[in-house]
Amino acid sequence: MPELPPLSLPETPKLAQNITHFARALRKAGLPIGPGRIVDAVQAVAAAGFTSRRDFYWALHACFVSKPEHRLIFSQVFRLYWRDPRFLEHMMAMLLPAVRGVQEDKPADLGEKRAAEALLDGTQPDPEHIDDEQGTEIEFDASLTMSAAEKLRSLDFEQMSTDEVARAKRVLSQMTLPVQPLHSRRLIAAPGGPRPDWRRTLRAASRQGGEIQDIARAKRRIRWPNLVVICDISGSMSQYSRIILHFLHAVSNAQGAGWAKVHAFTFGTRLTNITRHLAQRDVDAALAAAGTEAQDWEGGTRIGECLHEFNRDWSRRVMGQGAVVLLITDGLDRDDPEALAREMHRLQLSSRRLIWLNPLLRWEGFAPKAQGIRAMLPHVDSFRAGHSIASIEDLARVISNPEDHGEKQRLMALL
Repeated sequence: MPELPPLSLPETPKLAQNITHFARALRKAGLPIGPGRIVDAVQAVAAAGFTSRRDFYWALHACFVSKPEHRLIFSQVFRLYWRDPRFLEHMMAMLLPAVRGVQEDKPADLGEKRAAEALLDGTQPDPEHIDDEQGTEIEFDASLTMSAAEKLRSLDFEQMSTDEVARAKRVLSQMTLPVQPLHSRRLIAAPGGPRPDWRRTLRAASRQGGEIQDIARAKRRIRWPNLVVICDISGSMSQYSRIILHFLHAVSNAQGAGWAKVHAFTFGTRLTNITRHLAQRDVDAALAAAGTEAQDWEGGTRIGECLHEFNRDWSRRVMGQGAVVLLITDGLDRDDPEALAREMHRLQLSSRRLIWLNPLLRWEGFAPKAQGIRAMLPHVDSFRAGHSIASIEDLARVISNPEDHGEKQRLMALL
């Protein structure tokens, strides 16, 4: 913990109230903190005293941190809340670069944005203290034609503000992607099963001198498929891929969701396996590790070559036992369309279902005019939009429906 100069305390300090507010900020940042821990923290600080900064830090740490992945979030919230004399400006500086087109001088440390969002929840900067060099006043019409939740569901990911992106991530983190189980050819013993198990029946009869006393029953074994996600992280897809990977992290760590295993790959100019990174419980740490592993974020697109690499190196490893494949890309590829069509055909043959999510479907006048889209479209089982929360909810409802083709049939008629 860095050594910082002592803080100037007010004449009438309210330490218990500040600890309570600090605990609420931690809870908003994702730490499971209840009233009991707040009481323990106040008592611990009363016992340890407030004369040593280090003792104060570790006293609160012992009461509020219960898992290793919570340490970084606690450290950042503690520094912003208790240490930084200009913490409001610092937090706003960390949140503002998330707007597209604004570049930050120094990337925020892991967990800083979650801490800033927790401390600034519901806080807006005072307009009287904002300098406007041009003296222009901008007014927004606050009248809404629909509820805030409904507007957020239908809003395009690329058009969301920083606060709307944060709310969308919270909604997606609570969503699931259910799947129907697969019925295997193998049978398992079941007292009330629909099929007679003659092998077990004859074995039991051989132990009884050849007399059949009861007919054993069996049913087909149930197993769960794998989910394989291949996500485009090129420049035109970066905003969508970041939010969808946030959703995939929740799917990967959901207990009892039905999937045997979730495999995730990213591609731009090369293919990257990020499955082990999404297995981390902390979403910020998982996506930061995935971003470090994938060196081609916001670069070019080589869909055909990356799919060839997947079919050659990974298909047999992760596509066994009827895997469902989600291909997330806009299909804007300038390589050889015939090679792209061959790789798409091979990918479709290897998967149980191949679902293509394309954010370009948000446009009403969308037509398959690009050569990459024309090469890929005939080889998918379902073609759906993937640009909003509502489109992800629709995917969750139809992912196990083999009769759902999305917009494929309508667009195939335009080819």
